[in-house]
Amino acid sequence: MDRAVMQDRFDRLIWRVEEARIKRSEHHIVKIVAVSKYTDEESIRVLYDLGQRAFAESRVQALSERVEKLDDLPIEWHYIGRLQKNKINHLIRANPFMMHSLDSFELAEAMQKRLAEHGVTMETLLQINSAKEESKAGFMPEAAKDAYQKIKESCPNIDLRGVMTIGAHVDDEETIKRSFETTYSIFEELKKDGASICSMGMSRDFELAIECGSNMIRVGSLLFK
Repeated sequence: MDRAVMQDRFDRLIWRVEEARIKRSEHHIVKIVAVSKYTDEESIRVLYDLGQRAFAESRVQALSERVEKLDDLPIEWHYIGRLQKNKINHLIRANPFMMHSLDSFELAEAMQKRLAEHGVTMETLLQINSAKEESKAGFMPEAAKDAYQKIKESCPNIDLRGVMTIGAHVDDEETIKRSFETTYSIFEELKKDGASICSMGMSRDFELAIECGSNMIRVGSLLFK
């Protein structure tokens, strides 16, 4: 993608994030994670050169390939896809900065086993299905706090850092807002357990997510499509 186009898109995104952030609080800090599955390595290099440092992939194989091809850049890689148990070892080898999508006890137990075998830890977010949508993975809101504490106690190689949700997939803004507020209230209660990240909001709803308290957004199509 042309550098000038990329610069324009990046500047517009930052401006919109700033406006939403200040509505929440001038002290509120938001991290942008650029979802790079829509683009090529060269565009990632351009965006990195413009100042973006955190990038995400939703497939383990794609993450592994990007980590390898861009290993000359100290990119902060995030994994945001649904993780199949047979891909855990591949994810460990890719060594992302953070995995966003811990969505079940079964996955936690399988990850713990493999992480312990490799002698490593992985920073992870608990995925909450805040809108209770059948099409989405994650812990139900009423079970999320107990799940967080249970995984923290029983899976020492999983370094839980907070929560993640995908906003309700509807057109009604109030419904989307409620799904974000639900997750944020759980996050607030989990701060005493060390939670520091509330990852909510994507290209279509990140401003609303920030106004509801999100401090990490995952944006791809606005930058790369």
